[in-house]
Amino acid sequence: MTSTHVQSGAMPPDVSHDHAPITPGEIAIGVSIGRASEYFDFFVYAIASVLVFPAVFFPFESQLTGILYSFLIFSFAFIARPFGTVIFMKLQRRFGREVKLTVALFALGVATAGIAFLPGYQDIGFAAVILLSLFRIAQGVALGGSWDGLPSLLALNAPPSRRGWYAMLGQLGAPVGFLVAASLFAYLLVNVSQKEFLEWGWRYPFYVAFAINVVALFARLRLVATDDYSELLDEKELEPSSVTRLTKSQGSVILIGALAALASYALFHMVTVFPLSWMTLYSERTVSDVLIIQIVGAALAAVCVILSGKLADKVGRRTMLGSLAFLIALFSGFVPMMIGGGEFGQDAFIIIGFILLGLSYGQASGAVTSNFEPRYRYTGAALTADLAWLAGAAFAPLVALGLSVEFGLSAVTFYLLSGALCTLGVLWLNKKSYMQEQ
Repeated sequence: MTSTHVQSGAMPPDVSHDHAPITPGEIAIGVSIGRASEYFDFFVYAIASVLVFPAVFFPFESQLTGILYSFLIFSFAFIARPFGTVIFMKLQRRFGREVKLTVALFALGVATAGIAFLPGYQDIGFAAVILLSLFRIAQGVALGGSWDGLPSLLALNAPPSRRGWYAMLGQLGAPVGFLVAASLFAYLLVNVSQKEFLEWGWRYPFYVAFAINVVALFARLRLVATDDYSELLDEKELEPSSVTRLTKSQGSVILIGALAALASYALFHMVTVFPLSWMTLYSERTVSDVLIIQIVGAALAAVCVILSGKLADKVGRRTMLGSLAFLIALFSGFVPMMIGGGEFGQDAFIIIGFILLGLSYGQASGAVTSNFEPRYRYTGAALTADLAWLAGAAFAPLVALGLSVEFGLSAVTFYLLSGALCTLGVLWLNKKSYMQEQ
């Protein structure tokens, strides 16, 4: 019997290579951890652009001009992000995804912690502004490099009847990241003096961001670096591809994916960064009061992101995005009345805006994964997300605040309305080619 067993080449049970298949739930863990840490970094910088940077880096300008300059630097990360994706794709082809992810997240942590240690304009002059800009660009490059392919893997491996549910898991990081970041700033504003806050208090959230990046790095590597995940990524052909060949072959898919969710991305900063800046400048309310209302809104948005998964599985993701774009268009018409309507109207704008954001943004990512040819999915999905952020969100705070100061709050209406109409137009023109119901 022993001889027969050996000659047949059979493996004894204790050395078998059989293993349980990787479940979508396991992939979802990696997606959720990665996105939550990235969004926390994102919102720490966004909130500081309103509350800190005008006074620390632009004390020679008025508060309004300082905020506008801060928003300009804020956009640098979104401009740099596609370049980071391309650079780190090349790094992955040469050294592997584990090296790429480690370098990207380490760079993100260093750039974020570097901002925490920056001296202000009063200490080193305009060099402080240059360093802030360089660290912001480094954040964008690192964010582009942090793409791990897990959202695409999740979309392709989720059960057909639950793809809307699994699609929302990565998006849940946005309201969670904002909630934690806003809570930290609100706590500091309430418990330290304004002088202490501007001297050292604002730096604490950036230290926390660095610590969260370290935890997220090990958590994601623990998933991505395993042989099982590597085999599954290879099986789905989720490997870097040439950007030149991608744009020639599937450039229209990238463009459609970037514009189809524009309503969600346009609304994103309209309820997070813009109201904080507007009310800081033109309202008698305390900043901590505004942050508390936004924290409540973010909690509701998190619930709505979860709800979006249930609804999308019932009505379809395309129908879901189209319906929410229509509601955002309606919402845009009431912006001047709500923001200019005192505390009740401002609170209504924030709460309703966050609810719409949760429902729409919950299904705004990864919708075109199945439209890419398999060999282009990995790079295509990453560049689609980069360009969606660039087109819809990068300049939103700068444009909205600048135009509303110059022309009134109706400018915000037109900004949101243009994003909603763009989404509706793209969905209408691409009923068959865009967003196959998965």
